Amino acid sequence: MTASPLVPPVKADAMSSHSALPSEPFRLDFAGLRVLFVMALDAEYGPHLRSLMTPLFIGVGPIEAVLHTALALQTLAGGDGLPDLVVSLGSAGSQTLTQGEIYQVSSVSWRDIDGSPIGFPKGLTPFLDLPAEVPLPTPLANIAAARLSSGAAFISGDGYAAIDAEMVDMETFSVMRACHRFSVPMLGLRGISDGAEELRRYSDWAKLLPVLDEKLADTLGRLETLLRAEGLNALKG
Repeated sequence: MTASPLVPPVKADAMSSHSALPSEPFRLDFAGLRVLFVMALDAEYGPHLRSLMTPLFIGVGPIEAVLHTALALQTLAGGDGLPDLVVSLGSAGSQTLTQGEIYQVSSVSWRDIDGSPIGFPKGLTPFLDLPAEVPLPTPLANIAAARLSSGAAFISGDGYAAIDAEMVDMETFSVMRACHRFSVPMLGLRGISDGAEELRRYSDWAKLLPVLDEKLADTLGRLETLLRAEGLNALKG
């Protein structure tokens, strides 16, 4: 089997495991609140973020993301209690936004769902009382906000032409659905890792991750200051 150029080298023993996600427990304490941070992969979790928080790793793509997020929330609900806030953070692609910069997620949509053959607009989940584009809080002053589209595929090159959003990822909509089910507020922070050029190999996505680690950590510092000052009321602005 020939490996995709987008896939990094993987040890044979990792391929036989049920999960390649890091197994260390996540922590909820942040800014005097119970905040659950969720990230797709350890590759996005650099030394700057490690100094601030310990996230729940939820894997790549919508299925893994909703599975791990919902299981964590269900476990917390039956134990010490649900978090006060969930923060989904990591990388995103964009052809129009500045590469290497951080954006708040102003809304999230699911680009894969298409019920149009039975009369539902594309992007709207049939028989679910939820809009196609779900707004999210953007409480941080001086951090730009952008619309996000989630789906099951890496978007590259001409694929952006079909996307009705400024940035793309693979997990945030799933995290939002799990949070919505458990009535937990969430916000999203994304750093633009790629999109200016076509993705051809793993390094095309990964090369800006150290930059995003530092800038996401700076953004979390601002979020911590805001939450300590205003608590969850900061999300209502």
